[in-house]
Amino acid sequence: MVLLKVKFDQKKRVKLAQGLWLMNWLSVLAGIIIFSLGLFLKIELRKRSDVMDNAESHFVPNSLIGMGMLSCVFNSLSGKICYDALDPAKYAKWRAWLKPYLAACVLFNAALFLAALCCLVLRGSLESTLAHGLKNGMKYYRDTDTPGRCFMKKTIDLLQMEFQCCGNGGFRDWFEIQWISNRYLDFSSKDVKDRIKSNVDGRYLVDGVPFSCCNPSSPRPCIQYQLTNNSAHYSYDHQTEELNLWLRGCRVALLSYYSSLMNSMGAVTLLVWLLEVTITVGLRYLHTALESVPNPEEPECESEGWLLEKSVPETWKAFLEGLKKLGKGNQVEAEGADAGQAAEAG
Repeated sequence: MVLLKVKFDQKKRVKLAQGLWLMNWLSVLAGIIIFSLGLFLKIELRKRSDVMDNAESHFVPNSLIGMGMLSCVFNSLSGKICYDALDPAKYAKWRAWLKPYLAACVLFNAALFLAALCCLVLRGSLESTLAHGLKNGMKYYRDTDTPGRCFMKKTIDLLQMEFQCCGNGGFRDWFEIQWISNRYLDFSSKDVKDRIKSNVDGRYLVDGVPFSCCNPSSPRPCIQYQLTNNSAHYSYDHQTEELNLWLRGCRVALLSYYSSLMNSMGAVTLLVWLLEVTITVGLRYLHTALESVPNPEEPECESEGWLLEKSVPETWKAFLEGLKKLGKGNQVEAEGADAGQAAEAG
């Protein structure tokens, strides 16, 4: 049973081909946009690669870049096919290639949908990457004299100022690491000696934070040290001084920034996917309508176009049978190769 059959005359076929030609070139522009979005996201991730744990976070921008390039290729080719469909002589050279090309379009649409889905659901992976990356980056904050790490202090400070955040999950994260280099500690001082001895790992820990955690909106000069000691500062209560430091952790701030970017890109990709699906369906109707013309020498006669030659269950069953045949064919070839090797060895 033919699914979703539609009758076409020459005028309708020409309009369909012209409409698809225009939609394909709009999709080429959409592909350029997706490519640009992926490139922008990749650059944004590269900027902060020092505070990210691994390269998994680049899967989404790489997918968008790849889908954008494929979209330009597929839609340029589809536009050429639709343009040639208006001329029977030019269209003849596409006849043998249209079925495999439509199958490739379906696979491309599936891949594009998965890329859009990845933009919307990979928040958890990104959060884990940021958590580990920021934790490691903060450990290297003091290593301004160590080759390969001397830039980490500047990176963390600029990050905290730009995103108005402090620490990984909050400003108290700085209390758990030694972020002041030994180069700037007076080891003859009793306070320094006592702090180092009181720590199992021999680290100099303080209830203080870097200057970049300070909130410029605070009405008083920023308090960076002895943050939990109310008696160390006049008219100070660390539980109510909310404006003194940024309270939001950088993991949350970065996650919110990248999530908003990826959600927007996912929505744009879904819109492009809908356009691509529409083009694929239209191209299928154009293909079947041209193939079913009773007499190619009389292009003005009516023809029928359809989406599937059989019902969905029958089409799916035929697809599975085709896969089984393909698998059996590969198995026979492998067995034949093994037999040939055994004969040579004998």
